[in-house]
Amino acid sequence: MSKIYFDELVNAVENLVHACSSLTPACKSALCRAKAGETNANARFALDTILSNAELAEREDLPVCQDTGMAVFFVEYGNGVQFVGDFEEAINEGVRRGYTKFGYRASVLDPVTRLNTKDNTPAVVHTKIVNGDAIKISLMAKGFGSENMSRLYMLTPSAGMDGVKSAILDAVKRAGSNPCPPIVVGVGIGGTAEKAMQVAKEGLLRDVGNQNPDDTLAQLEKELLEDINALGIGAQGFGGANTALAVHIGKYPTHISALPVAVNVQCHAVRTASVTLEGRE
Repeated sequence: MSKIYFDELVNAVENLVHACSSLTPACKSALCRAKAGETNANARFALDTILSNAELAEREDLPVCQDTGMAVFFVEYGNGVQFVGDFEEAINEGVRRGYTKFGYRASVLDPVTRLNTKDNTPAVVHTKIVNGDAIKISLMAKGFGSENMSRLYMLTPSAGMDGVKSAILDAVKRAGSNPCPPIVVGVGIGGTAEKAMQVAKEGLLRDVGNQNPDDTLAQLEKELLEDINALGIGAQGFGGANTALAVHIGKYPTHISALPVAVNVQCHAVRTASVTLEGRE
């Protein structure tokens, strides 16, 4: 069986953390398209400022946003590879080193005592076992201006897709300008309460605006994006045509008496990165 060692994962995660200093290429392209089509002067100014800020951050190697978020990882762990060491501790050590090295804000604390851990650990780690002899690690630096806008709706099946759409629109309306729009809206339909939330967040790893491989969900995303942008919240709450850059929907089988709908909002600062570590003898 091939092996991946503790220090390899630490170094990989440390490098992934640097994603906090740049927007993903797909996010930048979506923001540029939004600016090109925006007719509201204030909203256009906001989009121009967002893009200028991203350019400055990348050029000067500074964080795109002062909220460098909580480090969330989605891991695809190959069943043909052995990890040598404590897997989650390696991820946390990588986060610890990366946030310190790049001068990012330490935002993680004990929820009861409110004492800061001072190094942005622990991270949140979701692990899925897959076939193969490699480990793929995907980072999402999740700021809490958007995370605080998360909503879970436990609908009954009779609500149908109209109810699902109404719930998603309700979440965006309630969020307003708080998550620094234009946003990406992650949606999880089905599963249990916690599974729906995980599916919603995992959807935010998709490149902004990439078409859903499920034709039914792709159509639903298109309709919802139009409805959300018709709300007129707009870039940074200034109005205009760009409340959202994309809607990303995932689904999971659920119980016959349930229709969970989770909404996880991503601010305009999409900061994600992935790396695959190959096992070796």
